[in-house]
Amino acid sequence: MRRRLLAVLCAAVTATALGTALGTGPADARSTTHQGPAAPGGSGVQPYASYWYPNTILNWNPADDPDAKFNRSQVPLRPRVGDPSLKANANARAGEGRVASLVSFAPTSNNPSQGALDANYYAFGYWQYVDTLVFWGGSASEGLILAPNATVIDAAHRNGVKVYGTVFFPPGVYGGQLQWVKDFTQKSGSRFPVADKLVEVAKYYGFDGWFINQETEGGDTALATSMRDLVKYAKGRSPSVGFMWYDAMTEGGQVNWQNALTPENDAFLSDPRKVSDSMFLNFWWSASGLSSSRSTAQALGRSEYDLYSGIDTEANGYNTFVSWDAVFPAGQPHVTSLGLYRPEWTWKSSTSRADFYNRDSRYWVGANADPSNTSTTSSWKGLATYVAESTPITAKPFVTGFNTGQGDFYNVGGVRVRTGGWNNLSLQDVLPTYRWLVTSDGSRLTPSLDFGDAYEGGSSLRLTGRLDAANTVRLYETKLPVARSTKLSVVVKTPAAGPTNLKAAIAFADAPTKFTTLDLGPTSGTGWERRTLDLSKFAGRTIAQIGLQASAPATVDSYDVRVGQIAVYDGSVERPAPPRKATVLGTTDVTATRKSLRLSWKPSAHGSVHHYDVYRRNADGTRTYLGATPNTVYFVPRLDRAGAETSTTIEVEAVSTEYGRSHAARTTVAWTGTPPTETNLALDQPATASSMCNAGEGPEKAVNGNVADKWCALTADKWLEVDLGSVRSINRFVVKHAEAGGEGASSNTSDYTIQVRSSASDAWTTAVTVTGNTSAITTSPVSVSARYVRLNVTKPTQGSDPAARINEFEAWGA
Repeated sequence: MRRRLLAVLCAAVTATALGTALGTGPADARSTTHQGPAAPGGSGVQPYASYWYPNTILNWNPADDPDAKFNRSQVPLRPRVGDPSLKANANARAGEGRVASLVSFAPTSNNPSQGALDANYYAFGYWQYVDTLVFWGGSASEGLILAPNATVIDAAHRNGVKVYGTVFFPPGVYGGQLQWVKDFTQKSGSRFPVADKLVEVAKYYGFDGWFINQETEGGDTALATSMRDLVKYAKGRSPSVGFMWYDAMTEGGQVNWQNALTPENDAFLSDPRKVSDSMFLNFWWSASGLSSSRSTAQALGRSEYDLYSGIDTEANGYNTFVSWDAVFPAGQPHVTSLGLYRPEWTWKSSTSRADFYNRDSRYWVGANADPSNTSTTSSWKGLATYVAESTPITAKPFVTGFNTGQGDFYNVGGVRVRTGGWNNLSLQDVLPTYRWLVTSDGSRLTPSLDFGDAYEGGSSLRLTGRLDAANTVRLYETKLPVARSTKLSVVVKTPAAGPTNLKAAIAFADAPTKFTTLDLGPTSGTGWERRTLDLSKFAGRTIAQIGLQASAPATVDSYDVRVGQIAVYDGSVERPAPPRKATVLGTTDVTATRKSLRLSWKPSAHGSVHHYDVYRRNADGTRTYLGATPNTVYFVPRLDRAGAETSTTIEVEAVSTEYGRSHAARTTVAWTGTPPTETNLALDQPATASSMCNAGEGPEKAVNGNVADKWCALTADKWLEVDLGSVRSINRFVVKHAEAGGEGASSNTSDYTIQVRSSASDAWTTAVTVTGNTSAITTSPVSVSARYVRLNVTKPTQGSDPAARINEFEAWGA
């Protein structure tokens, strides 16, 4: 896409492609193989999202591609609805302009199929404002055709959002070759073989269409006609596979961005028969050009909302200047739809997870974190100002644990089963429709997605603040019919036993803005507690909204309640049949005591399965969570040998859509050889911390074996915790301080303690106390057994600098 160039290129080139930074392609990349290194049939290596060149996709066959099954989505596209009377913002319009979002989640190559052991990820959650997500990527040096990975498809479909893959032909300055365009449009008799493969890929992987971005110069009318014919042919083969055309190539074959729908490019939309389903207009549009585009689309018998006016937010995010009135004029129908290029700026520019969520909130709902009030001096009001929310919550059961698809630990039923960072959008719940809408005659509570505790996954809903008047928190728009057996279940947690001062709030379609409240009562302790409410007296009505209402007979100065799950379902919670024939497809030895592996199993014989949880069984009878997927294959990135064990039992458990759990299917992984007598037990193990200075200095940097980077923290409490996976014998701790990583000696940690415990419920025991240290590396002999080790920094430097810097934290033992 045409956009401003990096300063270093400005003098030489005046236009660049919509896309990621591109490398120079191989001299003849037509012979380059697709999707990175292929996994041998018996290996346990990491599977990645698929990508190809036009000629290599012709050789693709899912039966021969060992990664293919790992990239399949198992979540069908949900229908979604929107009641205009329930929109958050009075200015927003429903049923008019749509939003397409072009997102680069990772590079074209090496994009994991099923998530990763890293919490630092663009876990997008504002699906209620998006209609189509384009999985953006492609480059001359990697591949031009990129299929989305399963996690993104799963999350989008669960929210009723379509997902498109990308076909990108780069300009010559970025390695583009006209021959690639010709290869793409080649014919075999009346067939377009590449189009056949595009349809096959979309159907096999379960996504919805393709974004075509042709910016390679040198084409002619015949080539442009072939491109249109290919799209029409593909649509004829499968009308359900959509195509979005980017405004670059004109009908004469030249690359000439129109920034509008004009006689130069309108044949790619209709000629007069429908060609593409939609068109993404380049960024340099004007009000008059968009008005003309609307008229041209209507004259072709097409909706103006099939046109997406592009805005480029890759560099500046919500600081980008946009002529909003040209697209979404106040008080008037939308002129076109909107195309967002690279909204993941909110994540890439952030310094921490909290900063990312603040930036993402400002991008989508405005500076006030309230979609009903987007007033601000900034020209960027947030997308909620213009576009009404939609909801996919139209059928039971509906269950949410407020799981964002990333976290620093993983909980199941409120129990910690894994520590350490992770991301997996396949597990993301449908997040609240309204973030956040709170009404009160007094102080307003602050809702948040909290990463400090969870009932399921790595996050929960938290309500905090001063409670001096009733607070109604609108969470979800829904369309859920109530039967005589329908129940509403809420899981809550309070800091102390006593009144929750909280009620479930539901509104019905016959009075959608009037809430009926149901008291959740007091808690008996400080753990997670479930409240199940009978809705039979409302049978025959339809739930239009779900929320919460907090009120207390006297002011609560520091109100703090977590909500771990909300569920609406009929009858009793379904327990699915267990999966069958769990099998290890292959393993790869990462080290002498670590493997990665690929698993498969047969699906549950009965029951509605939401996903399958995968565990390892530990020697003490406990289980450690390895991951989850809606699929029947899963890649385990890391399985560590516990002591001298000769085999590890793997368990796969089906989880129903109501979160009932099956019995487990089991298989084993064998270990050979004698494990080393001593090793760094903390190396690459899950690590969490009190805080981090920025996203690039997280706790994982202190256990990655690389002294050149570090964990950094500035908060008052500074601690770093590592989960060793099982109880291990430790004989010494080694801490490598700032000087070991090349910084000044004045930044070496002065005072710290190291604590240990064998389980998450045990009290910490101090094993090491160090004061007055000046050295770059400190070694502390010990003789302890523990699973969890924690480094507490009490004086971070030699002087007044408040930043803790730990380049490596090592626990040596067997």
